[in-house]
Amino acid sequence: MITNALVVGLGIGILSSLMGIGGGPVLIPILLYLFHLSMPQAAGTSLAIIIPTALIGVIGHWQKGNVNLNLAVFIAVGGMVGAYVGTYVSPHIPSELLKKGFAILLIYIAIRMLLPAKV
Repeated sequence: MITNALVVGLGIGILSSLMGIGGGPVLIPILLYLFHLSMPQAAGTSLAIIIPTALIGVIGHWQKGNVNLNLAVFIAVGGMVGAYVGTYVSPHIPSELLKKGFAILLIYIAIRMLLPAKV
């Protein structure tokens, strides 16, 4: 299990830094199906994993001038409030519903990214 976890971590770190995915779109399914976590456990574990991963990634991107700090601060404040609310609400939503909602969100995002951008 430790070897699998290290390999998954390496892949998530690379994808996170390359694409800014935060790990969730790839990490959640891995935590669900390879490590057999429930959806709430996968969400919490993914967040714990991404903290150090994101910190290292942001340092590297900051050094290259690739961080819009003004935008990041405002989105982060909203994100912190949203994370607090989500943590309170998630125990009241069935795990299967969370999993299906996450899958639908990923499909929607994938379709939007494949279509030409509207200007």
